[in-house]
Amino acid sequence: MIESAQTKDKIRRACKHIFLIIMSFIMIVPFAWMILTALKTNQEAISVNPFYIFPHNGWHWENFGTVWKSYNFIILYKNTLLMIFFRVLCAVLTATMAGYAFGRLKFRGKRILFALVLIQMMVPGQIFVIPQFLMVSKLGMLNTTFGLVFPGLVTAFGTYLLKIGYEGLPKELEEAASIDGCNVFQRFLRILMPLTKSSMVSLGIFTAVFAFKDLMWPMIVCTNADTTTLSAGLAKMQGQYGSDYPAMMAAATLAVLPMVVIYVIFQKQFVEGIATSGGKL
Repeated sequence: MIESAQTKDKIRRACKHIFLIIMSFIMIVPFAWMILTALKTNQEAISVNPFYIFPHNGWHWENFGTVWKSYNFIILYKNTLLMIFFRVLCAVLTATMAGYAFGRLKFRGKRILFALVLIQMMVPGQIFVIPQFLMVSKLGMLNTTFGLVFPGLVTAFGTYLLKIGYEGLPKELEEAASIDGCNVFQRFLRILMPLTKSSMVSLGIFTAVFAFKDLMWPMIVCTNADTTTLSAGLAKMQGQYGSDYPAMMAAATLAVLPMVVIYVIFQKQFVEGIATSGGKL
């Protein structure tokens, strides 16, 4: 009986590993296809032969050089990383303060204000595009880094996430700090905020990924090539009557590199943040 149970357990584990390996290959296929297409000619890229996977006429590495010279990727990298940095900074800063206020403080109109935050989460973000554009335009901040960061100055999702994080902390911590003479700001900065590090990391991860993938807002607010981001720059490569798919895939490969580097550096924080929040990218 024991050997039978151990055999079943081994078979179950083997099936799980095989399933995970297959799913891993499925996830890798789009990235592999992108890189292989970047190394083909345009005629090879648009071939309808499903088995035409590898380049038949040599590896065309010059596609990367052509794209790099045609589109100033240094500027695109700089604009994108600046947008991600300031959006993460502003989102974490404002959300942790608002989350503390909604989660730990008592004040008049608290429920109504938090209901407005929840309503904002339920409304499609596209509704706010026109008011936000008019505000940025009136401020004279079109084609600037501030214009790219503006929609991420505050975040309803981050406020909700941090509120839940603060509510999960024991009340005894705050009471003990009050007995020791800490005021509201000291309790927030020295006691409670450090304990919500996992929630702040989660918010930073989600904000960075969403900012990197943001396409519509950069195309609206930044029309100059020197102020746009990677996502908007790639979208502008799509031709009206035809497209150079190897060049587009080469540009997409170059665009993915910053997030790959960030993930390799902060891999531990990515996994912990996603596991803590229970979210999905």
